[in-house]
Amino acid sequence: MPGSFDFRHVRRAFSRAAAGYDAAAVLQQEVRTRLLESLVYLDDREPAVVVDVGCGTGHAAAAMKKRWPGARVIALDLALPMLQQARRQAGWWRPFARVCADARALPLAEGSVDVLFSNLCLQWVDDLPAVLAGFRRVLRPGGMLLVSTFGPQTLAELREAFAAADEQPHVSPFASIAEFGDALMAAGFRDPVLDRDLFNLTYPDLPALMRELRALGATNALATRRRSLTGRGRFARAAAAYEPLRDADGRLPSTWEVIYAQAWGPEPGAPVRQGGQEIAAVPVSRIPIRRRSP
Repeated sequence: MPGSFDFRHVRRAFSRAAAGYDAAAVLQQEVRTRLLESLVYLDDREPAVVVDVGCGTGHAAAAMKKRWPGARVIALDLALPMLQQARRQAGWWRPFARVCADARALPLAEGSVDVLFSNLCLQWVDDLPAVLAGFRRVLRPGGMLLVSTFGPQTLAELREAFAAADEQPHVSPFASIAEFGDALMAAGFRDPVLDRDLFNLTYPDLPALMRELRALGATNALATRRRSLTGRGRFARAAAAYEPLRDADGRLPSTWEVIYAQAWGPEPGAPVRQGGQEIAAVPVSRIPIRRRSP
């Protein structure tokens, strides 16, 4: 999807959301907690360099610094105000570095990172294989990649409601778990494991959902988006299309699909393919849904 996103808009949206982000990011916090659980696979290791890409307000970076006090932990984000908020997590007793940079062009040396962590950041990139190739470049052989992103069922109800209002895109496209597995293989990662959760959040009305998305910085950043405000007529049509979906409690549902991926850096010079076959094979049809949350 080259050119899908307006990255200046993405930076502005997350910069504006930084101060109130933690209050709105309940789902993001839950996903972060579940992703951090996978660090148990590293209990027998002491990483030297740990990087949190798309760190937001820095909670995961702080947790990893607490887990590995001797490690150099780097919190990296596109939005400087997010890093300013992250400073609150980096106390003098367990400080971590904060770097303002783009996930698409990591300012890190080749083979310099032992753990690369990224929670709900990759849905904002156009070329997933290229970004993962960049992640592979900076990861040491045997280093761990641990990431999460949103899948295509995310905000399906909102997408369909706005489709009834006009022909303009209002919800970003999200890579499927199969596409994510393919991108990991294309980048050359080893022994990938993919998983997913489905969350269902509810809201009293469409404006409440839209307010939460703005508070999260998750606004429409598509390059092809309508540049003017959504008119009252279009919004009313979208709200009317959403109404029949109200649940037994009279609330509007919103689906969020979260994809998790864990993989390992290959040995130096290891090919992505060998004999025409993928070395890193992901049996997508057998990937389980680990949890289905209400």
